[in-house]
Amino acid sequence: MTLDKVKNIVILGAGESGCGAALLAATKGFRVFVSDAGEIKPKYLKELQENHIDFEQKQHSTEKILGSNLIIKSPGIPEKAEIMQQIRHKGIPVISEIEFASHFTYAKIIGITGSNGKTTTTSLIYHILQTAGLNAGLGGNIGKSFARLLLE
Repeated sequence: MTLDKVKNIVILGAGESGCGAALLAATKGFRVFVSDAGEIKPKYLKELQENHIDFEQKQHSTEKILGSNLIIKSPGIPEKAEIMQQIRHKGIPVISEIEFASHFTYAKIIGITGSNGKTTTTSLIYHILQTAGLNAGLGGNIGKSFARLLLE
C-alpha cells in the first residue's frame, strides 16, 4: 500500500502503539483522529492534547471513523469488534502501526511473532546486533512503539 492519496487517518486504540502512530502521522502532515472505546491512560491523553491531536475516548464515532482514508489498528482491537466489521464492509484499508511506520524509514526490520518467547528472542537478537557493533533499535512490545522510535 502507498500513502500517496491518504489524507485522513483514524487510529483505533490509544495505547503505546496508537499514540506513537498518531504522533508520527501528525508529524508527517496527515489529519489524524484517535478513537479508543476505553479510557485513555493519562500519559497518552496528555501527549495527544499537547500535540493537538484530535481524539475521543469511551466510544467510537462511526461517522468520523468511516470517513477516513486509512485505519491504523492497534493490536488490542479485535477483528470481530463492530467497528471493524463496519470498516471492512466499507473497504477502508487497515494497517498496523509497524506497517505505517515502515513507510518512513529505510531501516531493516526484524519482526518476531508467536505465542511464546517473543521477548526473550527479541532481547537476544538485539543484544547480538549491538555486540556486533550494529546500530539496532528495540521496540514493539518491549519499550517504545516503532513509530515513536522513528521520531527520536
